[in-house]
Amino acid sequence: CEDVSEIEKHEWPDPKYLDFSAVIERIDKIAPHNKFIFGGMWCSFFHKVCNYFGMENYFIKMYTCPKVVEAVTEKKVDFYAEANKRCFEVMGERLDAFFFGNDFGSQENLLISPGLFKRFILPGLKRLVYLAKSYSLKVVLHSCGAISRIIPLFIEAGGDALHPLQAKAKGMDAETLVKEFGRDLVFIGGLDTQELLPFGTPEEVKAEVRRFKKVFGERYIV
Repeated sequence: CEDVSEIEKHEWPDPKYLDFSAVIERIDKIAPHNKFIFGGMWCSFFHKVCNYFGMENYFIKMYTCPKVVEAVTEKKVDFYAEANKRCFEVMGERLDAFFFGNDFGSQENLLISPGLFKRFILPGLKRLVYLAKSYSLKVVLHSCGAISRIIPLFIEAGGDALHPLQAKAKGMDAETLVKEFGRDLVFIGGLDTQELLPFGTPEEVKAEVRRFKKVFGERYIV
């Protein structure tokens, strides 16, 4: 695709076919147990656009055909925004937090620069966050990888909590996260899934959980 006009010809998904009855039934079974309920559409529009173009082609087109990338991204965000609106309307006060995600980082750094993130990703992210906030929901973002360079943008957009804190990724250790963002975010996860959980002893895992609880304090969910 090289022209924005081609995008309008594509048959885009229609949110009217969504059925939330099974999810509502599951939540209603959990609700009596006094659980904090995360919900909403997963809204992985970054990955969905990546799937449309292919990752390498997607990143190249951010430079060669930026208007096309913006138009496709807007179509995907339109779908998720309307889907979430329908979700939040029918679920009413059943939900406590909107939980959604994209993996924006690799082991060492972001997949795209902060500048490209601001242009192509942040507007859609803000739109979804603002929608959730209009329903008085907390907002929890999932992203694997080394994403410390864009965490301030998530906070600025109104995010409340970050998951899963990829422990071995650059700049994502507990001490750094607390120092840089401890006043603004709740942290969820953080236990190393690359070495500790698959290869560590139960005693080592317990020790790391206790260390995390000490480092993060009350703004932490194991």
